[in-house]
Amino acid sequence: MWADKQQRDPGADEPDGPRRRATIHDVAQLAGVSRQTVSRAVNDKGEIDPATKERVLEAARLLDYRPSRFARGLVQKGTVTAGLVIPDLMNPFFPEVAAGVLEAAEQRGWQVVVWDTRTDDAREREALDMLSHQADAVVGYFKNKDDVLARHLGGVPLVLLERGPQQTRFAAVGIDAAAGLARGVAHLVRTGHRRIGMLDGDRLDAPGPRREAFLAEARRHGLPVDDSWVVMCPEHSVAGGEAGMEQLLDARPEMTAAFGFNDLIAVGAMRAARRRGRRVPDDLAVMGFDGLSLGELVEPALTTLHLDKRRLGRLAVEQVARLRAGEEPLSGADAWVIPELVVRASA
Repeated sequence: MWADKQQRDPGADEPDGPRRRATIHDVAQLAGVSRQTVSRAVNDKGEIDPATKERVLEAARLLDYRPSRFARGLVQKGTVTAGLVIPDLMNPFFPEVAAGVLEAAEQRGWQVVVWDTRTDDAREREALDMLSHQADAVVGYFKNKDDVLARHLGGVPLVLLERGPQQTRFAAVGIDAAAGLARGVAHLVRTGHRRIGMLDGDRLDAPGPRREAFLAEARRHGLPVDDSWVVMCPEHSVAGGEAGMEQLLDARPEMTAAFGFNDLIAVGAMRAARRRGRRVPDDLAVMGFDGLSLGELVEPALTTLHLDKRRLGRLAVEQVARLRAGEEPLSGADAWVIPELVVRASA
């Protein structure tokens, strides 16, 4: 009986990815019992027939089933551990988000395990494989699609950062790029700019919310919009912004203002503009996005769309708490962080 069912093991290798972690549903199906019986067996509760318990444990062994810490925590009250997945700890934006997560988690008496994926898709999946066994829930930044993430979660609650609630089936905390860019582009237009370029940080074949919002606002104000006004920076860094600005100035020398995907790219853009003999802001205005403290230290100080990064982290922890309590996650305006325009000398 076991050999025949094992051939249909739901945890077997899938042709398009690594082994899917077996769930409590898989164990219940293989053992021919309910999910509640599986829970009693693996949590060593006494109110279960010994033979049934043995059958359940054998099914769990065959499927390599390991109950998540979240599932065990519903029965055994203990310290909550949250996994935090960050794409690049060298980027000063993400430690500020992490600080918000850590502060909110500490207030609840939770522990946090941090994983740096280095913006690598494979490391994202590896992080989920590990954290699904170590953490009660996972919070973080992921480029992989929902169905890929689900295969590696094993039922552990997931909260995605910087994905709008309508962009994923998981709980999420988003950034309202459209509201921020409405303020940013309106400011540039109000100060006389009609030829505005963008230094983007997303892939050319996958426009992100910031690029989409920028293009929508440019069209709304009747500004010239085509592919030559947007340049993809090779990385989310000062060096990436320098390289992008060189390319954008070559393509559009008539440009009078530039919007950077983030503050690091915007700072690099200012450096490249100065090398090309462009004075900031007299010849070329520059605006960033994120609101890093770095923006106050450069000369000229950077105009930016400031995000409350710690609030982003705190909201993510609130989402985890709601999922653990069996409540609906925050949605709508409650699950968004809206950028605020901070005007400084660069634009």
